Amino acid sequence: MTAYIIRRLLLLPVTVIGVTLLIFLFLQFMSPVERSALYIRDIPKNEAQVERVIRRYGLDKPVYTQYWNWLVGTVDQDTGEREGGVIFGDLGFSRTGRQDVVDLILHRLPATLELALWAFIPIIFIGIWLGVKAATNHNKPIDQGARIFAIVGYSFPTFVFGLLVLMLFYAKTGWFPPGRLSDWATIVVNSPDFTRYTQINTIDSLLNLRLDVFLDALRHLVLPVITLCYIQWALLLKVTRSSMLEAQRQDYVRTARSKGLSEKVVVNKHVRKNALIPVATIGGFTVVGLLNGVVITETVFNYPGIGSAVAAAAVSLDVLTVLGFVLFNATLLIVANLTVDIMYGFLDPRVRLG
Repeated sequence: MTAYIIRRLLLLPVTVIGVTLLIFLFLQFMSPVERSALYIRDIPKNEAQVERVIRRYGLDKPVYTQYWNWLVGTVDQDTGEREGGVIFGDLGFSRTGRQDVVDLILHRLPATLELALWAFIPIIFIGIWLGVKAATNHNKPIDQGARIFAIVGYSFPTFVFGLLVLMLFYAKTGWFPPGRLSDWATIVVNSPDFTRYTQINTIDSLLNLRLDVFLDALRHLVLPVITLCYIQWALLLKVTRSSMLEAQRQDYVRTARSKGLSEKVVVNKHVRKNALIPVATIGGFTVVGLLNGVVITETVFNYPGIGSAVAAAAVSLDVLTVLGFVLFNATLLIVANLTVDIMYGFLDPRVRLG
């Protein structure tokens, strides 16, 4: 198992370099003047200032030199300080966020992380449970109902479902408002008496013993969490059910049943573990999607996470911000892919021995 993990880790830097190279090639569609915005934090006063930036960072030099400078930055000849460099966290300046792209990501990440934390557990456990129930009751009413549930959810556009629940549970009843906090709760969390430990409202409110703020934050999370869960439940149910039905037809399952093992033991010990291999892939990338910010869901519910920031940048043609988020997204995908590969090794010995 150790050798298997080491092989996967050795592929990690190669994959990261490939991703950064691909993103850099996208930047080459921009002129040197446009790419100079990576290093200018305010509106340039004249063309001479832009030209100095182009010469200083080598934006008019060969592509391989530009790539190296973009990756590791350049050294100021006067001060000796390194400036720029993606590997040092300089992803450029966000025009829409009015701050560095890294700072924008860090500012929006706690909101997206909070949404992901509340959505992930019900997505994974309920989705898998529904799939297992449907497969173990094949062609029974439970299975038929689960299949209808999956078909409707899988074909439902996210923004339509989001607008539907927003209309039912906010426009008509006012129970679950959009946004992240009510105005009064925002004043409380921004006051000097409220300590921000994690920037996650539900956690910080409990640590500050403010149950009213916790309940308000929870009210704002209900509808986006339901929207994310319903769409993902349909997908996980469909994948888990298909995988379970395929595993139940294997010879080792028939052998286990012929030995007189109870159906519960057969399902839990022999069928479910082997059926979870494709489910692990879906689960891993579901987490990545949640951490990257679900653009449509955050936009529909006016939720100030990473997804809504990307949407605002895209609408404003803020290319550097979008590419910065693409690099952030790609990094998470690489880590998720590595994690799923390691999970494969634990779930199926044939993978790590191959």
